[in-house]
Amino acid sequence: MRVLAIETATEACSVALSLQGRLLCRHEEPGRGQATRVLVLVDVLLGEAGVRLRDLDAIAFGRGPGGFTGVRLAVGVAQGLAFGAGVPVLGVSTLQALGQRALALHASAGGVLVCSDARMGQVYTGAFRRGADGLALPAGPERVCDPEAVDLGDGAAAGWIGAGRGFAAHPALAERLTARLAAIEVDLLPDAAAVAALAVPRIAAGEAVPARDAAPVYLRDDVARPARPQLPPSSF
Repeated sequence: MRVLAIETATEACSVALSLQGRLLCRHEEPGRGQATRVLVLVDVLLGEAGVRLRDLDAIAFGRGPGGFTGVRLAVGVAQGLAFGAGVPVLGVSTLQALGQRALALHASAGGVLVCSDARMGQVYTGAFRRGADGLALPAGPERVCDPEAVDLGDGAAAGWIGAGRGFAAHPALAERLTARLAAIEVDLLPDAAAVAALAVPRIAAGEAVPARDAAPVYLRDDVARPARPQLPPSSF
């Protein structure tokens, strides 16, 4: 199976190409300029592998939650490339991808609590347990909330870890949970390699959708949707 994966929902710009178990990946933190870099990285990987877009089985993308512009970029690039190549797409949770990367770094961890910086004094958070195949599986709903509202819940057991820059942005959160977590990766970001790892079995199971159905997940609806203008009271 040939799958191109794109992840730009955070500070990183990441692209991966999964080819029958072989993985090529480029991961950068360019600051600004993600829109330019992501297309360059796609061209580099496809050229390195000698693969054309129309040879792909699908294009996977980090669907969010994350930075509004970055999430839209991943969706838009995946959708545009998929339309042109005539291949389907699959959205993968950015939080789940971060959890997958953390579990890959900690082979003995049974699960991971992900906290990504959502700005505005909040975090995006989700809990993921390690499945039998080593993949991160949701252990509860993803949400955006104040750091004080983050908790491991009843599903977490000994040996869980924490991951994400939400812990770095809110040191009190890390301090509160450090006794319940075996380790906290405070500087970790999701990458396209993790998106690919999560996407390949789902694509094989037939979960990919037409390019027109590519959709982001923001969680914070009030940022994604402009507020309605307030009309002056009627004098009638």
